[in-house]
Amino acid sequence: MSEELDRRIHAFRDDLASEALKGKITAGKFVRGERRRVSSSVVDMRPKPDINIGIDTQMIYGDMVRVFDVADGWAWCQSLRDNYVGYVADDQLAARDITAPPSTHLITAPRTFAYPEADMKAPHSNILSAGSSLAIVGEAETRGTRYLKCAKGQFYIERHLLPIDQPVDDYVSIAEKLIHTPYLWGGSSAFGIDCSGLVQLSLLLAGKKVQRDSDMQAASIGTELGFSAMNGGLQRGDLVFWKGHVGIMRDEQELIHANGHTMDVAVELLEDAIERIGYLYGFPTTLRRP
Repeated sequence: MSEELDRRIHAFRDDLASEALKGKITAGKFVRGERRRVSSSVVDMRPKPDINIGIDTQMIYGDMVRVFDVADGWAWCQSLRDNYVGYVADDQLAARDITAPPSTHLITAPRTFAYPEADMKAPHSNILSAGSSLAIVGEAETRGTRYLKCAKGQFYIERHLLPIDQPVDDYVSIAEKLIHTPYLWGGSSAFGIDCSGLVQLSLLLAGKKVQRDSDMQAASIGTELGFSAMNGGLQRGDLVFWKGHVGIMRDEQELIHANGHTMDVAVELLEDAIERIGYLYGFPTTLRRP
């Protein structure tokens, strides 16, 4: 029965599994796991605890995970944002702190710096990606620039953040901010990103949590459109899926996508993309409107 479950989003091994799967699979032991928070700017998640294996995805600062096992410096865990399961370096997760305040804001700028005080001239202590979440506890102003203070004491530029309950109206505007971001297989941040990571991160800042990989997104996001929409019926924000690829319509003609051809997030005419991609992935498989 376990083989019927997608290992990408269900936490199970022969010896250990999530308590949520009890009764659905056979495993040596079931555990609830421990909630912990990502404490590094970006954390790579791998299918096995091996630094020499390529990444499946990433998590970013403030993301919550459920850790089921820790061994040899690796934490086997599940992201609470998109349910992805894998191994991450244990030292990139904060120790459990039940007193930590919940996140209140998300970073909407592609990247932003953390400062030890409310002053852009102070030496920055960190740099975070769009989508990172923070618990804001105060504010300040220096020479006309507004700052927000997080629970850990660092300050961030106010205009680079939005309250979690005030998402952006146009998720494509986030994708546009990420144009020229380097392509990274498995990348999910503004430091490096892949095609489905771009969709996921952009929609996150519009208040929509979606699954990670393009095949999952093609089966779950919004509503499916008929292929007749390609004859002038596509609009800003529509998604075009190929087998193994996805792009975001900027308007009825232009596509924004992270791709291995330009090795960055780029804008391309949809008709040109269809012709260029065809030899590798064939014709688009699905059109969806979030």
